[in-house]
Amino acid sequence: MSTTPPDAEFGRPSEPSKPIIPKSASEALRPEAGTPPPPRRRSRASRNQFIVFLNFVVSSVVLVVLAASAAVYFGKLEFDGPGPTTVAQTILVKPNTGVQEIADQLERRGLIRDARIFRLGVRAYGNDAALKAGEYEIKAGASMRDVMELLKSGKSVMYSLTIPEGLTVEQAFQRIAEHDVLVGDMPTELPPEGSLAADTQRFTRGATRQQIIDKMLAHQKRLVEEVWERRVPGLPVADINEFVTLASIVEKETGRADERPRVASVFINRLKKKMRLQSDPTILYGLFGGKGRPADRPIYQSDIDKPTPYNTYQINGLPPTPIANPGRAALEAVANPSQTDDLYFVADGTGGHVFAKTLDEHNTNVARWRAVQKKQAEEAAKAAAEQQNGEQPASPVQ
Repeated sequence: MSTTPPDAEFGRPSEPSKPIIPKSASEALRPEAGTPPPPRRRSRASRNQFIVFLNFVVSSVVLVVLAASAAVYFGKLEFDGPGPTTVAQTILVKPNTGVQEIADQLERRGLIRDARIFRLGVRAYGNDAALKAGEYEIKAGASMRDVMELLKSGKSVMYSLTIPEGLTVEQAFQRIAEHDVLVGDMPTELPPEGSLAADTQRFTRGATRQQIIDKMLAHQKRLVEEVWERRVPGLPVADINEFVTLASIVEKETGRADERPRVASVFINRLKKKMRLQSDPTILYGLFGGKGRPADRPIYQSDIDKPTPYNTYQINGLPPTPIANPGRAALEAVANPSQTDDLYFVADGTGGHVFAKTLDEHNTNVARWRAVQKKQAEEAAKAAAEQQNGEQPASPVQ
């Protein structure tokens, strides 16, 4: 038997045998460590300058977007948040005023905190050209958005001028001239008596006096024509001018709407019977014209006897023109009067009138009215005397 090792027999050198080291069961089951990966090397692309610059640009854009988003967010909070005002204020925006000037004005007045945010907010909502001129009331705590919507709406502060029924054209003109919100000159000539609407006119600051007068003239013309078309047949008036004249007399005779149709019936009945109207307001218009009687000026007997074109105690029929501006109720009363046989009326002492068909009834009513007047005069004289003597009215008995 050969003694040569098997490996030597095939021409391979023998290796020294290793001692066999026994392993525990857990060690035998533990996996052997693998070969470690080679060290990572930075790619050439990552070291390229263009890629470095691109990374910088992207990072900058992200930061800018984040900053802009934050600015928009906080700007919107400020735009929509409550404003600094604690009380309502008015602001006048003149025609052709730009958004920047409006924003600066609002900031100066303390109505907004930041003019730049207001300007940018208006632009963001596409309202650069939508803000309207006018006078606006900014409510307490109004946000910039509220202010923008208000100026966009054009809902300006409205003012009013009331011309009561029964004023003359001259008296109405005086009120129009004295109104400090209206602008412009008054007409040099007065329009015809009775041609102005007795109404409340609404307007914004900057409206002209001529505009208000034109509006009143147009309104009264339309009203008179409308009521005239609905009149009952058989009225003893020749035309629409006489219709307005009679309505103006009814207007001046009573301030109670429920009485006007009956007062109108008295004058219509008298006209039909060819009786003189004998209306006290016509005497006063003949004496004082459109200026009106002074408040402390009574009617004297000599006034009744004084002939003027308007004194219906002296003339037959209607005076030549109206004596005031009649309202709708007086016009309606003449167009559709009560159907009565009344020919007389006199004050009853309570703000109304008592009516009569005959002169005897009327004389009785007049005597009653004079007794009331006497009593009122005595009470007024007594009160004046007590006041002059320093006496105080007695306290009511408890």
